[in-house]
Amino acid sequence: MRNLPRTDSGQALLLVLLSMAVVLTVILSILSRTITDVSVTSREEEALRAFSAAEAGVEQALIVGANIGPTTIGDASFSANVSSYSAGSQEFANPVPVAAGESVIFWFVAHDPSTGDYICNAQYPCFTGRQLKICWGNSGTAPGSATTPAIEVSTFYANTPGDYSTVRIARETSDPNATRRTSNNFSAPDAGTCTISGETFEFGETIDLAALGVPAGSYGVQNGLQFAKVRLLYSTDTSHSVGINVNFPGNTLLPSQGLRIESSGISGESNRKIDVFQGFGEPPPVFDGAIFSPGGITK
Repeated sequence: MRNLPRTDSGQALLLVLLSMAVVLTVILSILSRTITDVSVTSREEEALRAFSAAEAGVEQALIVGANIGPTTIGDASFSANVSSYSAGSQEFANPVPVAAGESVIFWFVAHDPSTGDYICNAQYPCFTGRQLKICWGNSGTAPGSATTPAIEVSTFYANTPGDYSTVRIARETSDPNATRRTSNNFSAPDAGTCTISGETFEFGETIDLAALGVPAGSYGVQNGLQFAKVRLLYSTDTSHSVGINVNFPGNTLLPSQGLRIESSGISGESNRKIDVFQGFGEPPPVFDGAIFSPGGITK
């Protein structure tokens, strides 16, 4: 039997070792990738469970209307904090942008937290004041575009405070587009931009309720002013932010404008949070129309 030369034997051993190293590297790579995939999948599942738990916290808070402590739900848990939005403030920026034809309500009357009914007392005071400023339009919005937003502000007030059978409406309209103003007869907005809660709005309109015919017995007495309904017009290409500022001499502070719900969901190492704004109940925008018809209308 012929023996291999010592040199050939060493080369063969080296090839075997190299082959084993390659195979071992491939196996370790596959194992590492498998472990990584399992870890990523586990974290994704935890994140989904945490988000679902946070959603459950929002749902429970909407039902209860109060804070909810740590609550276990399956392999996850949630807690929720409920607070009044903008109560006792001079300004409020609606957290949800408004599209053309849609409206937002700024409340002057307070709401009973337990029933949702209108209320005006020492604990929940209502707003009184003669002047207010509506701000709208995303920062940088051009004033002369065909889709520049204009506003219609409808202020609802009780001619006899507290008697809702005497509710009246005072309206103000404002349009930054000078060309459109020649045909729609809207007023021009104030000069310059305005800022509410750190947010800059491109346009602003100061409204004097007395100049609109609202009696002092309504704007100067609690439960006289009810709310201001602001509707955006013309801005068919994008939604715009809207806010209110009541920082004028003689004015009181705004009541709560709704509820803010901050819900946190936890599962394993994942933590997810959801921030929700719930406004108070209001009439649907369809009732803003004076005439309803399934077909065309001929004048």
